[in-house]
Amino acid sequence: MGSHRRTAPSSGSDRSATVALGLLSAAATALAAVPAAATPHDVTRAEVDRLYREAEKATEAYNEADERADGLRRQIATAQDGIARQQARVNTMRESLGSLAGAQYRSGGLDPALALLLSDDPEDYLEKASVLDRITVHQAAELRRLRGALRSLAQDRAEAAGKLGALERSRKAVAAHKRTVERKLTEARRLLASLPAGERAAWDRATRSARADLLGPSGAPASARAAAAVAAARSALGRPYVWGAEGPSAFDCSGLTQWSYAQAGVALPRTSQAQRYAGRRIPLSEARPGDLVVYRSDASHVGMYMGNGQVIHAPHPGAPVRYDPVGMMPVSSVTRV
Repeated sequence: MGSHRRTAPSSGSDRSATVALGLLSAAATALAAVPAAATPHDVTRAEVDRLYREAEKATEAYNEADERADGLRRQIATAQDGIARQQARVNTMRESLGSLAGAQYRSGGLDPALALLLSDDPEDYLEKASVLDRITVHQAAELRRLRGALRSLAQDRAEAAGKLGALERSRKAVAAHKRTVERKLTEARRLLASLPAGERAAWDRATRSARADLLGPSGAPASARAAAAVAAARSALGRPYVWGAEGPSAFDCSGLTQWSYAQAGVALPRTSQAQRYAGRRIPLSEARPGDLVVYRSDASHVGMYMGNGQVIHAPHPGAPVRYDPVGMMPVSSVTRV
């Protein structure tokens, strides 16, 4: 959400709103302290805006960890397949070496000098012994190489499993943070519900107000794929915001833009931070329908420009996919896919 200027304190704050505000402040100890001079309306707006920003950051961090974990799982599966194939080759080598050893044992295991003396054809014996020695040396060397490769792959698998475990722990931590933020959002909603209807309406108008005067003529989508993505995003209007959702029945912010472009045959990265680099950066004044509008300095939110100063985006929990002014919060960058 965008930042808002604090107004002068009103005379005689609503007592019930003040009590509710105290309850919210106790539940949200991680938030920065709000000046005592702020009105209940100012405090509510600042608290909810901050909570929404925290929720957005947590969701995108979760998405990134989940994407990395999936990639690591694929790497581990590939490594395990390679290990299995190499293990089969090692087993074959062992069987071959065992057969040679058995043949030598069945031949009596005679001392080479004695076997040479007793041989009916010394030249034939020497030739066979030389070939046998070369085969044994070759197979032993290959077996050593395979064992070395197997040890290396086993080490890689152990390291990958360790990384996966770390990512799983990280993802659980992010999920726990999301639950904490959701509790804070619940408290914020309770506070909003305690305020007079007029103040609630004023807050809602403030969250959706923005400038669009920096935009030039919207024009048509820059490409056929952008037009297809615009159509897909419009079809998602009204669907709910859900943590980590990628559609088609629910979305988070980057899940919506990723899904919309997937309907156009374009694969976007999963997170808003990565999506800002998924194409050519352009000025906001040149935005056309289908361009990705990335918000905040940390690129923690993304929407799709639809023309006429509007974006479609998945705002936050409790708010469905909807149109909002392009300047609803600070714009970080605009990307043309």
